[in-house]
Order: sequence, then C-alpha cells, then structure tokens
Amino acid sequence: MSLAVQQLSPAQRYWRWRIFAITWLAYAGFYLCRKNLSVVMPLMASEQGYSNLQLADVLFGFSLLYALGQFGFGLLADRFGSRAVVGFGMLLAVASNVLMGWASAVVWLALFACLNGAGQSAGWPGLVKNMAPWFVRRERGVIMAWWTTNYVVGGVVGSVFATYVVTNSWLLPQWGWRRGFWIPAFVLLLITVAYTALGRNRPADAGLPRIVESDEEKTGRSSSPEAISPRIPAAAGQGRMLLDWEVWTVALGAMFCKVTRYSFLFWLPLYLTQHSSYGVGEAGYTSSLFELCGFGGALLGGYFSDKVMQSRRLPVAAMMMFGLGFLCWLHPLFATWGRLGIAISIGLIGIMNYGPDTLLQGAASQDIGARWGVGKTSGFIDGVSSVGQLFSAYMVGYVAQKYGWNVVFYLFVVISFLGGAIMATRWNHRSA
Repeated sequence: MSLAVQQLSPAQRYWRWRIFAITWLAYAGFYLCRKNLSVVMPLMASEQGYSNLQLADVLFGFSLLYALGQFGFGLLADRFGSRAVVGFGMLLAVASNVLMGWASAVVWLALFACLNGAGQSAGWPGLVKNMAPWFVRRERGVIMAWWTTNYVVGGVVGSVFATYVVTNSWLLPQWGWRRGFWIPAFVLLLITVAYTALGRNRPADAGLPRIVESDEEKTGRSSSPEAISPRIPAAAGQGRMLLDWEVWTVALGAMFCKVTRYSFLFWLPLYLTQHSSYGVGEAGYTSSLFELCGFGGALLGGYFSDKVMQSRRLPVAAMMMFGLGFLCWLHPLFATWGRLGIAISIGLIGIMNYGPDTLLQGAASQDIGARWGVGKTSGFIDGVSSVGQLFSAYMVGYVAQKYGWNVVFYLFVVISFLGGAIMATRWNHRSA
C-alpha cells in the first residue's frame, strides 16, 4: 500500500483490488471484439475480394463512431455510473460482432463495424471513471501503469486468440473466417456478465468511506473526483473543462500517440503479409509483439512518472514520443535484417508507443478529471485522441498503396515528433 494513502481497512483493500481486477478484465475483454477485425481482414481481402481502400472505409466507420461515442458515453458515465454504461457498451460490441460474422457485402460490414465502434467507446471513459474513486493521485502513475496494461494484454490476447480460431480448421470449420467474430463475441459476453455482477461504481456503493490521501486534512486539498467534481455543475464543468489548456495538451498528445498505435493495431498484419510475405498465421502472431512489448512501455512510463518525475506525466510522455519517432525512422533499416529485425523493431516501437499512450489516457486523465469530472474529462481526451484513428484508417491505406509501406513509417516519424513537442511545452507542469 502506498504511503500516499490513508490507513485502509481490510474491506477497503479488498474492494480496491477487486475493482482493479474486474475493470482490468472488462477493458481487456473489449479487445477480443476489436483486434479480431485486423486479423480477419487479410482473409476477407482474399476471399471476399475487398481492396485496401474498402477495408479503410470499414476502419473509418469504426473509428468515427468510436471517437464520437467517447464524448457522449463519458457524460453518461458521470450521470448514470460506470456499471450501466460500460455494461451496455459491452453488449453492443457483442451484438455487432455477431452481425459482422453474417455480413458478406462491404457496406454491411462497415455498418456493423460502426455499431462496434459505438459500443467500444463506452469502455474507456466509463472504466477510467470507475477506477478513479478507489485510488489517489500520488499513486496513480504506478497503479494506472499496471491497470492500463489491460489494453496491452487485451491487444495481444485479442490478436492471438483471433489468429488461433481463424487458422485452425478443425474448430467449427463450416464457419470459416466468421468464427473470428463469433467466438470472441461469446467470450466477451461472459466477461460482461462478470463485470456487471462484481463491479461497483465507488466505495459508497460497497458501504465504504471515501478513500483519501494521507495529508488531505493537513493541506485542505483533495485529488478525489468524489470530493471535487460534484461541486461543479455539469454544464459549467463542461464549459470550463473546454477552456483548460492542460486538457487540450493531453488530448492532442494522446491523439498523435493514437495515430501510430491504431495504425499498427489495424494494419500491421496486412503490412506483414503484403510487404514481407508472411502467412496469415505468422503475421497475426508477429503483430502481437507490438502489444506484448508495449506492456513494458506502460510500466516504464508509469513508474518513471511517479518515482522519478514527482507524478509529472507530460515530460515522460514527451521523451517517449521522441523515442518513438526515432524508432519509426530506423524501422526500414531493421526490416532489411529479416524476420528477427522486424520483430525487434515492432517490439521497441510498441514500448515507446504504449508508454505515453497509457500515461496520458490513464493517470493524466484522472489527475485533470478530479477538477471537472473523470467521466467527461477522460471521454473528451479519448474522443479527441480518437480523431487519430480516423486519420490512420485512410492515411495508411492510401500512402501504403500509392507510395509503399516504408513511407508510412517515415510519416510516423513526423507524427511522433509533433506529439512529443506538444507534451514538452508543459515540461515542468504537474496537475493539482
């Protein structure tokens, strides 16, 4: 237990880690019905005859609804609580994946992908809000570093699981590539039941007192969203949040992170099959190195933030984004070394991409959200950052088709350096 937290009762300690575990599982579970699309895409391209630009349309639809949904579901999570909002989003993701398995025409695939994007968008703002009342600011860098491994591990498991089910013909062979949608949907449904049964929105819902920092009474200040955000009326809080430049700094930095991250999440298997002549199975498993090594990046960013930088998130994010740009510049060189070089490069890029991404959308969002409401703040930050997904869908498809895959990586260099420069403008700032 961190010294930054008051002495906790056994019940408080139990509930803190119960909430940590079930919210971690819930967000990791979303990726079962998100990463499967990228794994199934090469099969649909060959069997259904979809072009890269048609698949970009599908990804754009998903990303558009995902971005827009962040704003609405963040507000709803503040209003109705995380359990109801996140549970609804999970059910929508399940239903849309079932429907994508029935789709044959690309227009229907795009429509159901939009529904999936809407359902997925409920997850992040709702679950970040769910975590906020249970942990305080001075431990969030470390706690949220571990917690945000949910989408790192979720991405790895989502890729590997989808690859396994679509490449093993003995497993319901009559379903073909459709089992890449239907089987993950069934697993997510089980996780949905577990989250709604075991989760609670805040300590009061479990009959517990509010968790505070050990020196809160001495300083008269609080980092608890329960203590701060209820003092601000919803409309006024929304307007004042939009005038907070720190919110915009984090949102824009996260947007540049997400351009690169979602480009890798959705396009990496196709890049490996088209550029490096990997088979579908090998491409799916190799692409999981991006998220697997990203696990270390998330922990590195969180620990360095709390233990070295006094809970300042932005300078850590800036340094790692500059490192990301440098590694993307080197990737074409690594690729000339064969499969080992590609694997090393993908892993290092994952470390430098996930570090700032998890830090900005996790601990930084909660730090700022204590002022305006964690649901709306994290929803706004993730919504703005998700604009990066919209760019990545067409940007990668168009540039790769017209100029080649190496140019895509050089584009990531520029994007990463821009994001790092934005973070560096607030090098010495720390959220109250």
